[in-house]
Formats: sequence, C-alpha cells, structure tokens
Amino acid sequence: MTQPRTPAGTAPGTAPRPDLWRPVLLRSAAALVFGAVTIFWAAPSVEVMGWAGGLYLLATGALLLRGIQAAGFQRDGAPGKMLSAAGAVLAGAGLSLVLLHGDLLFGVVAATGLGVAGALELLCGLMLRGRHVLSRDWITSGAIGLGTAALLPFFIGLGAHALLGVAGGGAIISGVLWVLSGLTLRHDAGHAAGKP
Repeated sequence: MTQPRTPAGTAPGTAPRPDLWRPVLLRSAAALVFGAVTIFWAAPSVEVMGWAGGLYLLATGALLLRGIQAAGFQRDGAPGKMLSAAGAVLAGAGLSLVLLHGDLLFGVVAATGLGVAGALELLCGLMLRGRHVLSRDWITSGAIGLGTAALLPFFIGLGAHALLGVAGGGAIISGVLWVLSGLTLRHDAGHAAGKP
C-alpha cells in the first residue's frame, strides 16, 4: 500500500505529489470496471473476452504511460524507461486482443503482456524501494501481474469464462490496491497543500 506522508527534506520521490493520485485512481477504475464485467457476464463469447480483456490491457497500458510524468520520472531515465516499456507492452497486448480473438490467443497474449509488465513494475518498485511513494504499490502490482500471467495458461482449455475469471480476479485485486493508493495520495496531497 502507499506509504504515509513523509516529512519535508526526505528523499526525492517520497514527498506527496499533488497530481499523482489522478492516474492512479484512473488505473484502479479501469481494473475494477473490467473485474466487474468478468463477474457479471455469465456466458461471455470469445469476442466479448477479446474486446473486454483487450480494452482493459489497452487502457491500463495507456494510463501507465500517462502516469510516468506524474510520478516524477523522465522517459529517458531507468524507471521511466521500465514503466514506459510496461505500458507499451500492455497497450500492444490489448490492441492485439481487440483485433484477434481466440482462447489460446487470449491466454498467451494476455499472459505475456501481464507477465512482462508485472516483471517491469516489480523491478521498478524494488529499485526505488523506500525512495518513491509508489514503490511498494509497484512491487505488489507487479507480483499480482506475474501471478495472473502464470495462472492464465492453465485455464485456456476451459474457455472464455474461465480465462476472464482469472484475468478479472487479478484486475480486482490490483484495482483495490490502486484505489487505496490513489485515495491515500489524494489525502496526502491535500494535507501538503495545507487543506484540512
């Protein structure tokens, strides 16, 4: 979970950023909406799976790319490059799933996208541990992505409903993580600006 407020004079990246909570909350909204679709759609077709999963990965990738500057990174620095690569991989996987449909394709492409992005987020979080306010969130989110990616191939033979269930379960867990993180960041930014 996001670290609590830090006093002035701490390491760069650990102080609350007034604009960081927006992309974090948007990312959580994308994950929770996708998770809700996977729960309430009782018998999704392969096309629904492709569109829903593809749009989720595409939106998550785009929001990750959008949040790099808000997180205080330059795109040419190591953390910026890792998060840019993670966002690009997710967006590319999402676009592939929107355009091409199939159980095997979904399992392989979604697992690859989530696995690569999860590994990059985990690495970024470990590199910045204790030096950035989102480091613990990236570690946890990366582990969730890797776990979801590891499980997806085992459910390919069970069809669209099972694949969406696994992907949606990971999305719900990460969505709850990111909503807590975003609300904490918003609260801390408000206190840093002198608001009650």
